[in-house]
Amino acid sequence: MSARLAMHNANRFKLGLFGANCSSGRAVTGVPERWSGNWSDNLALARMADEAGIDFLLPIGRWKGYGGETDYQGETLESVTWATALLAHTRRLTVFATVHAPLLHPVIAAKSFVTADLVGEGRFGVNIVCGWNEGEFAMFGVAQRDHEARYAYGQEWIDAIRMMWERDDAFDFDGEFLKLRDVRAAPGPYGNSRPLLMNAGASPTGREFAVRNCDALFSTRRRAATIDEFAEDIRAARRLAADHGREIDVYSVGVVTCRPTMREAEEYHRRCVIDHADWAAVDNILAMRGMYPGDFPAAEFDELRRQIAHGLGGIPIVGDPDHVAAEIARFAEAGLRGIGVSFVNYAAELPYFCDEVLPRLERIGLREKRR
Repeated sequence: MSARLAMHNANRFKLGLFGANCSSGRAVTGVPERWSGNWSDNLALARMADEAGIDFLLPIGRWKGYGGETDYQGETLESVTWATALLAHTRRLTVFATVHAPLLHPVIAAKSFVTADLVGEGRFGVNIVCGWNEGEFAMFGVAQRDHEARYAYGQEWIDAIRMMWERDDAFDFDGEFLKLRDVRAAPGPYGNSRPLLMNAGASPTGREFAVRNCDALFSTRRRAATIDEFAEDIRAARRLAADHGREIDVYSVGVVTCRPTMREAEEYHRRCVIDHADWAAVDNILAMRGMYPGDFPAAEFDELRRQIAHGLGGIPIVGDPDHVAAEIARFAEAGLRGIGVSFVNYAAELPYFCDEVLPRLERIGLREKRR
Protein backbone atom coordinates (compact mmCIF):
# COMPACT_ATOMS: atom_id res chain seq x y z
CA MET A 1 0.00 0.00 0.00
CA SER A 2 2.93 2.38 0.42
CA ALA A 3 2.91 3.53 -3.21
CA ARG A 4 -0.85 4.03 -3.12
CA LEU A 5 -0.69 6.00 0.12
CA ALA A 6 1.94 8.25 -1.47
CA MET A 7 -0.19 8.52 -4.63
CA HIS A 8 2.75 7.08 -6.56
CA ASN A 9 4.97 10.13 -6.11
CA ALA A 10 7.33 11.77 -3.63
CA ASN A 11 5.40 15.01 -3.05
CA ARG A 12 5.46 15.76 0.65
CA PHE A 13 2.21 17.71 0.46
CA LYS A 14 -0.50 16.43 -1.87
CA LEU A 15 -2.61 18.71 -4.04
CA GLY A 16 -5.84 17.64 -5.69
CA LEU A 17 -8.87 19.09 -7.43
CA PHE A 18 -12.17 18.73 -5.60
CA GLY A 19 -15.70 18.89 -6.99
CA ALA A 20 -15.11 19.22 -10.74
CA ASN A 21 -17.74 16.59 -11.60
CA CYS A 22 -20.53 19.04 -10.63
CA SER A 23 -21.92 22.07 -12.41
CA SER A 24 -20.58 25.23 -10.73
CA GLY A 25 -18.00 23.09 -8.94
CA ARG A 26 -18.02 24.31 -5.35
CA ALA A 27 -18.52 28.06 -5.86
CA VAL A 28 -22.17 28.97 -5.31
CA THR A 29 -22.06 31.74 -7.88
CA GLY A 30 -23.92 32.96 -10.91
CA VAL A 31 -20.95 34.44 -12.79
CA PRO A 32 -21.05 33.36 -16.44
CA GLU A 33 -17.59 31.77 -16.36
CA ARG A 34 -18.53 29.37 -13.54
CA TRP A 35 -17.53 25.74 -14.07
CA SER A 36 -19.69 23.71 -16.46
CA GLY A 37 -19.04 20.27 -14.95
CA ASN A 38 -19.62 18.65 -18.36
CA TRP A 39 -17.68 15.64 -19.62
CA SER A 40 -15.51 17.37 -22.23
CA ASP A 41 -14.37 19.99 -19.70
CA ASN A 42 -13.68 17.32 -17.08
CA LEU A 43 -11.61 15.30 -19.53
CA ALA A 44 -9.58 18.34 -20.59
CA LEU A 45 -9.07 19.29 -16.93
CA ALA A 46 -7.90 15.79 -15.96
CA ARG A 47 -5.37 15.71 -18.77
CA MET A 48 -4.13 19.18 -17.82
CA ALA A 49 -3.83 18.22 -14.13
CA ASP A 50 -2.07 14.96 -14.99
CA GLU A 51 0.51 16.77 -17.09
CA ALA A 52 1.01 19.49 -14.46
CA GLY A 53 1.73 17.04 -11.63
CA ILE A 54 -1.48 17.42 -9.60
CA ASP A 55 -1.80 14.38 -7.34
CA PHE A 56 -5.50 13.51 -7.24
CA LEU A 57 -9.03 14.24 -8.35
CA LEU A 58 -11.82 13.96 -5.79
CA PRO A 59 -15.45 14.19 -6.93
CA ILE A 60 -18.60 15.06 -5.02
CA GLY A 61 -21.30 12.42 -4.64
CA ARG A 62 -24.33 14.41 -5.74
CA TRP A 63 -27.67 13.26 -7.16
CA LYS A 64 -29.83 16.39 -6.94
CA GLY A 65 -29.07 20.10 -7.22
CA TYR A 66 -29.61 22.73 -4.55
CA GLY A 67 -31.93 24.98 -6.53
CA GLY A 68 -31.53 28.73 -6.63
CA GLU A 69 -31.07 30.68 -9.84
CA THR A 70 -28.32 28.35 -11.08
CA ASP A 71 -29.71 25.07 -9.69
CA TYR A 72 -26.34 24.77 -7.99
CA GLN A 73 -24.73 21.35 -8.66
CA GLY A 74 -27.86 20.36 -10.56
CA GLU A 75 -25.86 18.67 -13.34
CA THR A 76 -23.41 16.05 -12.10
CA LEU A 77 -21.41 13.12 -13.44
CA GLU A 78 -21.73 9.85 -11.49
CA SER A 79 -18.41 9.40 -9.79
CA VAL A 80 -17.46 5.72 -10.34
CA THR A 81 -17.92 5.84 -14.10
CA TRP A 82 -16.36 9.34 -14.13
CA ALA A 83 -13.29 8.03 -12.31
CA THR A 84 -12.96 4.93 -14.48
CA ALA A 85 -13.08 6.97 -17.68
CA LEU A 86 -10.58 9.55 -16.42
CA LEU A 87 -8.18 6.84 -15.27
CA ALA A 88 -8.17 5.50 -18.84
CA HIS A 89 -7.09 8.93 -20.12
CA THR A 90 -4.38 9.75 -17.53
CA ARG A 91 -1.03 8.29 -16.47
CA ARG A 92 -0.18 9.60 -12.98
CA LEU A 93 -3.26 10.95 -11.19
CA THR A 94 -5.03 9.11 -8.40
CA VAL A 95 -8.75 9.45 -9.09
CA PHE A 96 -11.35 8.89 -6.37
CA ALA A 97 -15.03 8.02 -6.57
CA THR A 98 -17.34 9.37 -3.87
CA VAL A 99 -19.89 6.68 -3.06
CA HIS A 100 -22.99 6.63 -0.85
CA ALA A 101 -22.72 3.23 0.81
CA PRO A 102 -26.49 2.83 1.42
CA LEU A 103 -27.25 3.48 -2.27
CA LEU A 104 -24.84 1.01 -3.90
CA HIS A 105 -25.03 -2.73 -3.17
CA PRO A 106 -21.65 -3.96 -1.88
CA VAL A 107 -21.33 -6.73 -4.50
CA ILE A 108 -21.83 -4.20 -7.31
CA ALA A 109 -19.58 -1.72 -5.51
CA ALA A 110 -16.74 -4.21 -5.07
CA LYS A 111 -16.84 -5.20 -8.73
CA SER A 112 -17.12 -1.59 -9.98
CA PHE A 113 -14.23 -0.47 -7.79
CA VAL A 114 -11.99 -3.29 -8.99
CA THR A 115 -12.78 -2.47 -12.60
CA ALA A 116 -11.76 1.16 -12.06
CA ASP A 117 -8.64 0.07 -10.17
CA LEU A 118 -7.55 -2.26 -12.96
CA VAL A 119 -8.12 0.45 -15.56
CA GLY A 120 -5.97 2.85 -13.52
CA GLU A 121 -3.37 0.22 -12.56
CA GLY A 122 -3.64 1.04 -8.87
CA ARG A 123 -4.55 4.74 -9.10
CA PHE A 124 -8.16 4.46 -7.89
CA GLY A 125 -9.54 5.51 -4.51
CA VAL A 126 -12.93 5.46 -2.76
CA ASN A 127 -14.38 8.26 -0.65
CA ILE A 128 -17.07 6.56 1.46
CA VAL A 129 -20.21 8.53 2.34
CA CYS A 130 -22.72 7.10 4.80
CA GLY A 131 -25.38 9.67 3.91
CA TRP A 132 -27.10 12.81 5.13
CA ASN A 133 -29.18 14.30 2.29
CA GLU A 134 -32.80 13.27 2.83
CA GLY A 135 -33.96 14.58 -0.54
CA GLU A 136 -31.43 12.51 -2.43
CA PHE A 137 -32.24 9.33 -0.51
CA ALA A 138 -35.95 9.84 -1.25
CA MET A 139 -35.12 9.74 -4.98
CA PHE A 140 -33.93 6.16 -4.48
CA GLY A 141 -36.82 5.14 -2.25
CA VAL A 142 -34.27 4.48 0.52
CA ALA A 143 -35.09 5.48 4.08
CA GLN A 144 -32.35 7.39 5.87
CA ARG A 145 -31.19 5.54 9.00
CA ASP A 146 -30.47 7.34 12.24
CA HIS A 147 -26.94 8.64 12.65
CA GLU A 148 -25.45 5.70 14.54
CA ALA A 149 -27.12 3.10 12.31
CA ARG A 150 -25.73 4.79 9.19
CA TYR A 151 -22.22 4.03 10.31
CA ALA A 152 -23.14 0.54 11.55
CA TYR A 153 -24.42 -0.17 8.04
CA GLY A 154 -21.30 1.43 6.55
CA GLN A 155 -19.12 -0.86 8.65
CA GLU A 156 -20.85 -3.97 7.31
CA TRP A 157 -20.68 -2.55 3.77
CA ILE A 158 -16.90 -2.00 3.82
CA ASP A 159 -16.29 -5.28 5.69
CA ALA A 160 -18.13 -7.20 2.98
CA ILE A 161 -16.27 -5.39 0.20
CA ARG A 162 -12.87 -6.03 1.75
CA MET A 163 -13.73 -9.72 2.16
CA MET A 164 -14.55 -9.83 -1.55
CA TRP A 165 -11.19 -8.25 -2.34
CA GLU A 166 -9.19 -10.43 0.03
CA ARG A 167 -10.75 -13.89 -0.25
CA ASP A 168 -10.38 -16.36 -3.13
CA ASP A 169 -13.16 -18.67 -1.95
CA ALA A 170 -16.91 -18.11 -1.90
CA PHE A 171 -18.33 -16.96 1.44
CA ASP A 172 -21.51 -15.99 3.27
CA PHE A 173 -21.90 -12.66 5.07
CA ASP A 174 -24.46 -12.63 7.87
CA GLY A 175 -24.71 -9.14 9.35
CA GLU A 176 -27.45 -7.11 10.94
CA PHE A 177 -28.09 -5.25 7.67
CA LEU A 178 -26.47 -7.38 4.97
CA LYS A 179 -27.30 -11.03 4.28
CA LEU A 180 -25.11 -12.21 1.41
CA ARG A 181 -24.88 -15.82 0.26
CA ASP A 182 -22.21 -17.68 -1.70
CA VAL A 183 -20.40 -14.46 -2.61
CA ARG A 184 -17.77 -14.62 -5.36
CA ALA A 185 -15.89 -11.57 -6.61
CA ALA A 186 -12.94 -12.30 -8.90
CA PRO A 187 -10.77 -10.60 -10.05
CA GLY A 188 -9.30 -8.67 -7.17
CA PRO A 189 -7.82 -5.16 -7.17
CA TYR A 190 -4.65 -4.28 -9.02
CA GLY A 191 -1.37 -5.69 -7.75
CA ASN A 192 -2.78 -7.73 -4.83
CA SER A 193 -3.43 -4.50 -2.96
CA ARG A 194 -6.61 -2.39 -2.67
CA PRO A 195 -7.87 1.10 -3.50
CA LEU A 196 -7.19 3.98 -1.15
CA LEU A 197 -10.10 4.55 1.26
CA MET A 198 -11.18 7.98 2.49
CA ASN A 199 -14.04 9.25 4.66
CA ALA A 200 -15.15 12.72 5.76
CA GLY A 201 -16.86 11.82 9.03
CA ALA A 202 -17.10 14.84 11.31
CA SER A 203 -19.07 13.46 14.28
CA PRO A 204 -17.36 11.26 16.90
CA THR A 205 -19.00 8.19 15.32
CA GLY A 206 -17.95 9.30 11.84
CA ARG A 207 -14.35 9.81 12.91
CA GLU A 208 -14.28 6.42 14.63
CA PHE A 209 -15.46 4.89 11.36
CA ALA A 210 -12.74 6.71 9.41
CA VAL A 211 -9.84 5.76 11.66
CA ARG A 212 -10.95 2.11 11.85
CA ASN A 213 -11.38 1.62 8.13
CA CYS A 214 -9.74 4.30 6.03
CA ASP A 215 -6.32 5.51 4.97
CA ALA A 216 -7.33 9.16 5.03
CA LEU A 217 -9.74 11.41 6.88
CA PHE A 218 -11.14 14.30 4.88
CA SER A 219 -11.49 16.95 7.56
CA THR A 220 -13.88 19.83 6.99
CA ARG A 221 -15.55 22.37 9.25
CA ARG A 222 -18.92 24.01 8.71
CA ARG A 223 -17.54 27.26 10.03
CA ALA A 224 -14.24 29.01 9.44
CA ALA A 225 -11.39 27.55 11.47
CA THR A 226 -8.12 29.01 12.60
CA ILE A 227 -4.89 27.22 11.78
CA ASP A 228 -4.61 26.23 15.46
CA GLU A 229 -8.07 24.65 15.38
CA PHE A 230 -7.15 22.66 12.28
CA ALA A 231 -3.91 21.55 13.90
CA GLU A 232 -5.81 20.28 16.94
CA ASP A 233 -8.29 18.44 14.69
CA ILE A 234 -5.38 16.71 12.98
CA ARG A 235 -3.70 15.75 16.26
CA ALA A 236 -6.99 14.40 17.61
CA ALA A 237 -7.55 12.27 14.51
CA ARG A 238 -4.06 10.81 14.74
CA ARG A 239 -4.44 10.10 18.46
CA LEU A 240 -7.71 8.31 17.75
CA ALA A 241 -6.11 6.27 14.98
CA ALA A 242 -3.22 5.35 17.29
CA ASP A 243 -5.75 4.10 19.85
CA HIS A 244 -6.86 1.64 17.16
CA GLY A 245 -3.28 0.67 16.33
CA ARG A 246 -3.39 2.51 13.02
CA GLU A 247 -2.05 5.60 11.28
CA ILE A 248 -4.19 7.96 9.20
CA ASP A 249 -3.49 10.83 6.82
CA VAL A 250 -5.62 13.96 7.15
CA TYR A 251 -6.73 16.04 4.15
CA SER A 252 -8.89 19.14 3.89
CA VAL A 253 -10.47 21.51 1.36
CA GLY A 254 -9.12 24.73 -0.09
CA VAL A 255 -10.99 27.27 -2.23
CA VAL A 256 -8.38 29.14 -4.25
CA THR A 257 -8.52 32.51 -5.97
CA CYS A 258 -5.01 33.29 -7.22
CA ARG A 259 -4.21 36.40 -9.28
CA PRO A 260 -1.02 38.40 -9.96
CA THR A 261 -1.82 40.88 -7.18
CA MET A 262 -3.65 40.71 -3.86
CA ARG A 263 -6.05 43.40 -5.04
CA GLU A 264 -7.00 41.50 -8.20
CA ALA A 265 -7.59 38.30 -6.23
CA GLU A 266 -9.71 40.00 -3.58
CA GLU A 267 -11.77 41.87 -6.16
CA TYR A 268 -12.45 38.71 -8.16
CA HIS A 269 -13.33 36.75 -5.03
CA ARG A 270 -15.78 39.46 -3.99
CA ARG A 271 -17.32 39.62 -7.46
CA CYS A 272 -17.99 35.87 -7.48
CA VAL A 273 -19.04 35.11 -3.92
CA ILE A 274 -20.64 38.34 -2.79
CA ASP A 275 -21.79 40.42 -5.75
CA HIS A 276 -22.92 37.44 -7.87
CA ALA A 277 -23.50 34.68 -5.32
CA ASP A 278 -26.57 32.49 -5.81
CA TRP A 279 -28.00 33.45 -2.43
CA ALA A 280 -31.17 31.40 -2.90
CA ALA A 281 -29.04 28.26 -3.34
CA VAL A 282 -26.92 29.27 -0.33
CA ASP A 283 -30.02 29.56 1.85
CA ASN A 284 -31.30 26.19 0.58
CA ILE A 285 -28.01 24.55 1.57
CA LEU A 286 -28.11 26.07 5.06
CA ALA A 287 -31.74 25.03 5.53
CA MET A 288 -30.88 21.44 4.57
CA ARG A 289 -28.27 21.55 7.35
CA GLY A 290 -30.84 22.85 9.82
CA MET A 291 -29.36 26.36 9.94
CA TYR A 292 -31.83 29.28 9.81
CA PRO A 293 -31.51 33.07 10.32
CA GLY A 294 -33.38 33.10 13.62
CA ASP A 295 -30.94 30.62 15.16
CA PHE A 296 -27.92 32.94 14.97
CA PRO A 297 -27.05 36.61 15.50
CA ALA A 298 -27.42 38.46 12.20
CA ALA A 299 -23.69 39.05 11.70
CA GLU A 300 -22.88 35.40 12.40
CA PHE A 301 -25.50 34.14 9.95
CA ASP A 302 -24.21 36.52 7.27
CA GLU A 303 -20.74 35.08 7.76
CA LEU A 304 -22.12 31.53 7.42
CA ARG A 305 -23.78 32.51 4.15
CA ARG A 306 -20.50 33.92 2.81
CA GLN A 307 -18.63 30.75 3.80
CA ILE A 308 -21.12 28.60 1.90
CA ALA A 309 -21.05 30.90 -1.14
CA HIS A 310 -17.30 30.74 -1.60
CA GLY A 311 -17.15 26.95 -1.60
CA LEU A 312 -19.40 25.13 0.85
CA GLY A 313 -17.24 26.06 3.79
CA GLY A 314 -13.77 25.23 2.44
CA ILE A 315 -10.66 27.14 3.53
CA PRO A 316 -10.56 30.40 1.50
CA ILE A 317 -7.09 30.96 0.01
CA VAL A 318 -7.25 34.32 -1.78
CA GLY A 319 -4.26 36.28 -2.96
CA ASP A 320 -1.20 36.56 -5.16
CA PRO A 321 1.07 33.50 -5.74
CA ASP A 322 3.32 34.31 -2.77
CA HIS A 323 0.33 34.54 -0.42
CA VAL A 324 -1.38 31.41 -1.77
CA ALA A 325 1.82 29.37 -1.45
CA ALA A 326 2.40 30.67 2.08
CA GLU A 327 -1.15 29.77 3.13
CA ILE A 328 -0.79 26.24 1.75
CA ALA A 329 2.52 25.93 3.61
CA ARG A 330 0.81 26.93 6.87
CA PHE A 331 -1.67 24.10 6.55
CA ALA A 332 1.11 21.67 5.71
CA GLU A 333 2.93 22.80 8.86
CA ALA A 334 -0.24 22.15 10.87
CA GLY A 335 -0.05 18.50 9.81
CA LEU A 336 -2.32 18.16 6.81
CA ARG A 337 -1.16 15.58 4.28
CA GLY A 338 -2.84 17.50 1.46
CA ILE A 339 -5.79 19.54 0.25
CA GLY A 340 -8.35 19.23 -2.49
CA VAL A 341 -8.69 22.67 -4.05
CA SER A 342 -11.46 24.18 -6.14
CA PHE A 343 -11.67 27.20 -8.41
CA VAL A 344 -14.55 29.16 -9.90
CA ASN A 345 -13.40 27.79 -13.26
CA TYR A 346 -10.93 24.94 -12.85
CA ALA A 347 -9.57 24.79 -16.39
CA ALA A 348 -9.15 28.56 -16.74
CA GLU A 349 -7.42 29.02 -13.37
CA LEU A 350 -5.35 25.85 -12.95
CA PRO A 351 -2.55 26.79 -15.42
CA TYR A 352 -1.69 30.00 -13.54
CA PHE A 353 -1.80 28.14 -10.21
CA CYS A 354 0.55 25.47 -11.53
CA ASP A 355 2.92 27.95 -13.20
CA GLU A 356 3.18 30.29 -10.22
CA VAL A 357 2.26 28.47 -6.99
CA LEU A 358 3.72 25.00 -7.57
CA PRO A 359 7.29 26.29 -8.12
CA ARG A 360 7.06 28.20 -4.84
CA LEU A 361 5.98 25.02 -3.05
CA GLU A 362 8.84 23.16 -4.71
CA ARG A 363 11.35 25.70 -3.45
CA ILE A 364 10.25 25.22 0.17
CA GLY A 365 10.36 21.42 -0.11
CA LEU A 366 6.63 20.61 -0.11
CA ARG A 367 6.61 19.40 -3.72
CA GLU A 368 9.04 17.57 -5.98
CA LYS A 369 10.29 19.54 -8.96
CA ARG A 370 8.16 18.78 -12.02
CA ARG A 371 9.90 16.98 -14.86
